[in-house]
Amino acid sequence: MYLKHLFLTLILLGIAAGAERPNILFIAIDDLRPELGCYGTPQVKTPHIDKLAASGLRFELAYCQVPICMGSRASLMTGMLPTSKRFVGDCRMDVDAPTAATLPEVFRKAGYTTLSNGKIYHNQEDAADRSWSEAPWMTRDNMRSHDPETTRRLSKSKQRGRIYELPDVADDAYPDGETAQKTIKDLQRLKQEGKPFFLACGFIKPHMPFYAPKKYWDLYPRDAIQLAPNRQRPAKAPDQLVGSSEFRSYHLADMDPNSDEFHRTMRHGYLACTSYTDKLTGDVLAELDRLGLAENTIVVLWGDHGWHLGEHNFWGKHNTMHLAIRVPLIVRVPGKKPGVSLSLVETTDLFPSLCALAGIATPSTVQGRDFTALLDDPNKKFHEAAYSRFLNADAVITDRFSYTSYDNGKSQMLYDLSKDPQENKNIADDPNHAETVATMKKLLKKRMEQAKK
Repeated sequence: MYLKHLFLTLILLGIAAGAERPNILFIAIDDLRPELGCYGTPQVKTPHIDKLAASGLRFELAYCQVPICMGSRASLMTGMLPTSKRFVGDCRMDVDAPTAATLPEVFRKAGYTTLSNGKIYHNQEDAADRSWSEAPWMTRDNMRSHDPETTRRLSKSKQRGRIYELPDVADDAYPDGETAQKTIKDLQRLKQEGKPFFLACGFIKPHMPFYAPKKYWDLYPRDAIQLAPNRQRPAKAPDQLVGSSEFRSYHLADMDPNSDEFHRTMRHGYLACTSYTDKLTGDVLAELDRLGLAENTIVVLWGDHGWHLGEHNFWGKHNTMHLAIRVPLIVRVPGKKPGVSLSLVETTDLFPSLCALAGIATPSTVQGRDFTALLDDPNKKFHEAAYSRFLNADAVITDRFSYTSYDNGKSQMLYDLSKDPQENKNIADDPNHAETVATMKKLLKKRMEQAKK
């Protein structure tokens, strides 16, 4: 009789524990570098993300593993590190890592309702059947313009339309606004259903083209836009270091890419789109609060990679410079104190950390590390070095140095982030830093070997 009662008690405890499993609100923002108020950039108006950061743990030194959308997202969603043969170029999880479980797949198998709105995987159909409880949702044309006639005319000479526009339209006139509204409706439905959920909401802006309602452009007087102070190429940088050419696939409105006008317009557009996405993020979070779900929902906000805003005359990602691989990462866990972490973390670490917080076993294919200890001790030593790679470049970043090796050591870059945070001078060949280069090479070799396991 005693065993029978004990068995029944354990079942009831398990049910109760299951009912209290935390929900996950997973907010992905494309091309968002830590250009936010909460990251010390007061020029940028992001009150809603700043508010989230003030109530959660903000990671100051978070890095993506691949500075391009598809590779970064595939790496994060599998928890696997990139290699020279995995997550390169136009990659697919179903091709590059077909036997690896995805983050939402693990939650789905654990009894969660898993939903995808907007841009989560770069390719909507990738790993969709196994990841999501319902078909992933995305607007039909996620880069659409509100000036189709001009877009058609300009597209005759360019693959895409004009690089910016600022119509006087409502928030939901663009795809991201629709994504926010869909996510809000899903929150309402999930509240009624009462099951634990993993709800992914992916915003596209501030990805190019810089299309946002006029009111967000109006937040920033054009003359007050601050330009990058270091538009020159880094001294002694190897020829392999190049910037992204993606911006040239748009019509540049007849502006000279080297002109102050172009730099100011591009930075203005990025800031406007960032504030637009901040407002939509705020709308989703406000509904989470209104529904009473916040007290049992872990909120994660992350950027898939960094972005250059005219520094070194680069626009975009597609290299291993610090600005291209450092990302914003905010994690709010109910019951945990807010704070700021200076520990090195990688986006692959999200997979095992969320599993740990939900009491779900982490698959053996995951190479990221569980950082939940940082929620109580934010500055505890974690990664010795973060790893990132792009095409023929492999990089490691410590809390002081950034090091890149091209083509297995044929050329290299080293920047002292404490003395040269803007990475203006490559000191890899300076004899005074030979010992540092040797140390960084060892760290890089260690991480590359780990990635191949």
